[in-house]
Amino acid sequence: MSSFLTSAFMHNIFGGLAQGVIYSLVALSLVIIWQSTHVLNFAQGAMAMLATYIGMTQIDRGIGYWWCLVISVVVGMVFGGVTERVLIRPLYGKPEINPIVVMVGFLGVIEAVATAIWTSTTRNIAAPFSQVFFQSHGNLVYLSPFIIFQVILAVVIMLLVAALFRFTKLGLQLRASALAPEVARLLGVRVNRMLTIGWILSAGVGAIAAVILASGSFGLFPTDMDGVFVAGFIAAAVGGLESPIGAIAGGLLIGLAEQFILAYWSPNVAPLGGIIILVVALMIRPQGIFTRTVGRRV
Repeated sequence: MSSFLTSAFMHNIFGGLAQGVIYSLVALSLVIIWQSTHVLNFAQGAMAMLATYIGMTQIDRGIGYWWCLVISVVVGMVFGGVTERVLIRPLYGKPEINPIVVMVGFLGVIEAVATAIWTSTTRNIAAPFSQVFFQSHGNLVYLSPFIIFQVILAVVIMLLVAALFRFTKLGLQLRASALAPEVARLLGVRVNRMLTIGWILSAGVGAIAAVILASGSFGLFPTDMDGVFVAGFIAAAVGGLESPIGAIAGGLLIGLAEQFILAYWSPNVAPLGGIIILVVALMIRPQGIFTRTVGRRV
């Protein structure tokens, strides 16, 4: 067992899980916003990056990791709510391409502002748990307390989001506001408020992903979340935009695929792992692996 845990295969498993957790959280944030508004926020990664940068500036003033996480999440949630109110709300009922174009443009604005304020220098947050790998009989097990924390955090957030949309009145109202806003209004649901709440929750989860990325060994810079967003978007599409469990599973699957391609093939083609998985998944289940097909009665 000791030799198995310290093998190259398990090294790649643990490395893939560590990266896949970040993809999973971004995918989960996209699932939240899709289920609650049926809009995809293409500036999700940039918004999370900016919120995390604001949280990191407070570390320079002496606060600890957990306060940085709280500040980043709160700022991200406020940012998400304001963005929905100011940029997205006027576009409801307009062609579906309009929010996409606006948020892609907003992505560029956010990254330009972040670069102008903090430059493109990579910034790090000291992790709350050790990133030193465990050892077994003198050999490294490529698993650390921080990786375990990442996985547990992602699973807990997934369970909370799944419970929100499935078992709570708020979750039902969020889904109803996205699927049939006019009917929801007739039933007394404050649709505009629900749409804003969806953006708030989504931005908060995205900020958690950015904080974890900044806590890693490579840190965070203004355009770093672009690639993470692409992988998270693919993970959400693979798992199903209606499924929190699918978001987590899709992110972990893509993280593992990239890690094994990186180890056994070439770093230059590692991003192709997610694309290959996406193509195969869409051929088998276009609606997403974990999304149930609902029959329509005519």
